[in-house]
Amino acid sequence: MSRNPSAPFTNERYETLRALFRGQRLPLAFVDLNAFDANIAEVVRRVRGTGKTVRIGTKSLRCELLMRRILDLGGPVFRGFLTYTAEETEWLAGKGYDDFILAYPTVQPGDMEILVRLTRMGKRVAPMVDCYEHLEALSRAGEQAGVVISACLEVDLSYRPLGLPIHLGLRRSPIRTPEQALALVEKARHLKGVRIDSLMGYEGHIAGVADVVPGAPLRNLVIRALKALSIRELTRRRGAVVRALREAGVALRVVNGGGSGSLVSTLRDPSVTEVTVGSGFYAPALFHHFAHISYRPAAFFAVQVVRKPAPGIIACHGGGYVASGPTEENKAPLPVVPPGLRYLPLEGAGEVSTPLQLPRNCPEISLGDPIFFQHAKAGELCERFNELLLVENDRIVGAVPTYRGEGTCFL
Repeated sequence: MSRNPSAPFTNERYETLRALFRGQRLPLAFVDLNAFDANIAEVVRRVRGTGKTVRIGTKSLRCELLMRRILDLGGPVFRGFLTYTAEETEWLAGKGYDDFILAYPTVQPGDMEILVRLTRMGKRVAPMVDCYEHLEALSRAGEQAGVVISACLEVDLSYRPLGLPIHLGLRRSPIRTPEQALALVEKARHLKGVRIDSLMGYEGHIAGVADVVPGAPLRNLVIRALKALSIRELTRRRGAVVRALREAGVALRVVNGGGSGSLVSTLRDPSVTEVTVGSGFYAPALFHHFAHISYRPAAFFAVQVVRKPAPGIIACHGGGYVASGPTEENKAPLPVVPPGLRYLPLEGAGEVSTPLQLPRNCPEISLGDPIFFQHAKAGELCERFNELLLVENDRIVGAVPTYRGEGTCFL
């Protein structure tokens, strides 16, 4: 499968970037603010006029100052964060933010204490729940502290066509139907320290799977067809769950859905009040090729060339920043500039050494020169670097700390 990005990565672009970062310590990571801001504008353009808002997926950014930039540039279209741990949520609350959905359940005593503290502070926070055990842990903590903790019910939106034993999507919540959702809500009504006031249905198999990948026409056709069928089914089912809960007297302040790759279809769902976007702002390697929305690659890293082991081959120092998930070719970082670089099949992206095959028309590469990559995913890149250099109009205009650079590590 081809992984050549559609963005204008050219030899000329390499010469510009090589000159820009000459003298900088490698490895380094940087964000192209022109592309980053264009991605913000693209999301705003898609959302404006729909009556919905956008929640920032913090897992995909892991840099508070860039999240602040999104809020500042995006204005009222953006509201709140979708966080990934209770500690991260409290850390962001300490920086003055106050609207959170915690996207993953937790039952740890320390996390219960955090949720109690945030609730007492008046912060709007709702951790995810999908079973009675989640509710019971929250209720016990809330009741003991004399507060009522809000919770967000997650509904599974994976696709199971024709009742077959096929599961296309993420394995997260066991709640799929209005009946199952109502049963859990009814149990929650008998608990004193918790209330369900939000709902999330995340269509990860739509949001995170590219469908116009160059060189793969048959695969793209199949993926787009399955997506179309799944979107129709999940939209009906999510809407049915929302209607059932509201008819049962549940006041849902938020119905969250979507992801960067499913933004267009999720915005069309009348039951959804807000969408989440995260990866689209950095547009990493896995987010280059979507049929209905286009983001500009914005986040990169560079490693230095330290060897020339054979004609037409270079070796970089480091670079093996492989993404989480199934071990597949597309989870390796994507070398983007110079264009046409290829991994050696028996080595791939290495922890301390990454050899690459040079294309025939490659510029002359010297020892010490940078090679530029994109991480397959978005926020995982920030776990490798303390700061992100900021580039605007082909100038380095500053740097911002990542979570790691601020001395934090949440998962």
